[in-house]
Amino acid sequence: MTPIRAQADVVIIGAGHNGLVSAILLARAGLDVVVLESASVLGGATRTERPFAKVPGLGQSTGSYLLGLMPPELLRTLDVRIPVLRRDPHYFLPTPGPAGSPHLLFGRDHAETQAQLRRFFSPRDIAADEQLAVEIAALRADLAPAWLEEPAGVEAIADRHIRPQLQSTFIDLVRGSVADYLARFGFKSELLMSMYAVTDGLSGLNAGPDDPGTGHNFLVHNMCRLPGADGTWMIAEGGMGTVSRTFAEAARAAGAELHTDAEVTAVTMEGGAAGGVVLADGREVRARVVLGSCDPYRLMSLVPAGTLPAALTTRMASVRRPGTTMKLNLALRGLPQFSCLPAGAPSPFGSTVHLLPGSAGLAGAGDGESPMAALRAMWAEVQAGHLPEEPTIEWYVHTTVDPSLQDAEGHHSSALFVQSVPYELDGTTWDEALPGYVRKLLAICDRYAPGTSDLVADVMPLTPPGIEQHFGITGGHIHHVDNTVSFDDRMPYFTGVDGLYAGSAGTHPAGSVIGAAGHNVAKRILADLGK
Repeated sequence: MTPIRAQADVVIIGAGHNGLVSAILLARAGLDVVVLESASVLGGATRTERPFAKVPGLGQSTGSYLLGLMPPELLRTLDVRIPVLRRDPHYFLPTPGPAGSPHLLFGRDHAETQAQLRRFFSPRDIAADEQLAVEIAALRADLAPAWLEEPAGVEAIADRHIRPQLQSTFIDLVRGSVADYLARFGFKSELLMSMYAVTDGLSGLNAGPDDPGTGHNFLVHNMCRLPGADGTWMIAEGGMGTVSRTFAEAARAAGAELHTDAEVTAVTMEGGAAGGVVLADGREVRARVVLGSCDPYRLMSLVPAGTLPAALTTRMASVRRPGTTMKLNLALRGLPQFSCLPAGAPSPFGSTVHLLPGSAGLAGAGDGESPMAALRAMWAEVQAGHLPEEPTIEWYVHTTVDPSLQDAEGHHSSALFVQSVPYELDGTTWDEALPGYVRKLLAICDRYAPGTSDLVADVMPLTPPGIEQHFGITGGHIHHVDNTVSFDDRMPYFTGVDGLYAGSAGTHPAGSVIGAAGHNVAKRILADLGK
């Protein structure tokens, strides 16, 4: 058993990326910091694993899988470097037709992207796509400083940070739906609208395209500002575990103690203030400050009943949602071949491959249902507790860009990110339904890239309950608190109980691999301690 000191200035519950960021900053400020992680590995959902029994040497980012939203200012403050690899193309929108069928490969070559839009879509879609990109770039630049500050209300952030001509747009976007926002630009193609709605607006949400707050999630997912990203998401070289390992090394170098297999079962109170924690094995750590870098609902469950302000517990209960994300991690023997791509087309691998309901209609093979109608029908199925017949899928194959993950036999790490599925199924269980649904998802891949199922060497499916169990996230919600909830309506950094703080993805600015919450709560703690 690894010795854990019995006394510290700060004890941090959870060693996800935010907890590690906090540990770096607090330890560098001269505080004695102890980080306690219940899992056997650091990083929370930001980890690289080798989860395939049949392909044991293949590396995989089993949880989070891309790095895009981490502020470059944060990395400069931490004085760390995370090696990232640019994806080009970064989006691939195929249709299930023969060679030459409509498709889009979005990459650095702006002229080529426009040529594809002109060939397969319309001049109206070109204009809409450009107008959307310009407006989002302006909002991204304006909002960026707010992510490294204490949260404020929507109007206050608009007044403080957003240029006057975009303030009303910003407020409407944050509070409104992604469907309404995208409709403003006049896209002719609903498939393009659906692509943007799914990948940015609905990713990780317990929500449909018309629900308020999905616009906030859309804005969050467009806050990519890393050097060289050009507004896109990038691959962390070596998998997402590189992010956690980089932060863990910096935290240890600053003097923080990091412990795995150290489950916290209670926060202790002394004179109305947090006094430390109790571990599952009975050990105790006393501390001036307890920082919950676990999800907010986990932190709240560790505090004695009646301790937290009633207004806080009521508000957090009102925004609590179960996760609706499924991730099917795949080990592939080889690379699939997409039927719509003509010979000599650029490689689509490394990109986000969008398999969307309604895309068959563009290739002349559909039943006529529009993509946005299909998206709404999918969400209605999920709300009824049913696994959708035509789910939205984002498909990744990262080993073509980062071969360091491959094993000696050259297998490829891949994944299907399925949004949305129910947390609980009506009339059945996940144990009963999962094998058949995995086959169904692979059959959908076969429509676009025939023979894909035959390339699968092994699978590691993570349903919402599976995400909860594997990563220890309450309800399996990958954002901790739904990203329809914005800014100061999320879990506050200071809980209202002396010495007790929260600093996970469930706090400001949003859920994802950002790290700003870990930075901001550390600054708040230091200020409250007079440092």
